[in-house]
Amino acid sequence: MKKAVHSQDLGKAQLDRAKQVRAYRPAALMLLVYVVLWIWRPNVAIDSIRAFGFSLKEVMLIMPGISILMGLFEVWVPKSLVEAHMGSGSGLKGFAIAFAFGTAPTGPLYGAFPVARGLLDKGASIGAVTVFLGAWGAAKIPQLMMEAKFLGLPFTVARFVLTLLAVGIMGVLANSLVKKEDIPILATAE
Repeated sequence: MKKAVHSQDLGKAQLDRAKQVRAYRPAALMLLVYVVLWIWRPNVAIDSIRAFGFSLKEVMLIMPGISILMGLFEVWVPKSLVEAHMGSGSGLKGFAIAFAFGTAPTGPLYGAFPVARGLLDKGASIGAVTVFLGAWGAAKIPQLMMEAKFLGLPFTVARFVLTLLAVGIMGVLANSLVKKEDIPILATAE
């Protein structure tokens, strides 16, 4: 009996180790690309490293604020509120709230992913989260104001309406094609 338990523990340890190795594959691949690039095109490698440093600096400046906001969201917004207004039964109302929520912030799209995860954890539907991400990526209010200034109001209104329709369609498709149990990190959390 003890031997069977020990072999199960050993199997779990090997799985955990394999997961850790898989987690570092992208970094190892990127390092390999940089080494190869450094050998064949050192100027391109230097430019690439500078761009990487700039992006890393930007992420490091933005992510602490997003982490604070996510902590406040976790504490201040009850799960029942998100489930009621953006959950699977919320329909068009949930999509409208998600779209409005996605147009308000400024910042890069990668800042939206922790918020989207928080929404999923609190019970928002896959479609509402898809609408939120689409709105964050393509319909932020500050972006719309700049677009209207440079491209004109008729263009901005037409693009906004088309974006609204497209994001709504994506939300409906996401709701019908993707289930929460299809997302491994959510399926294991429940």
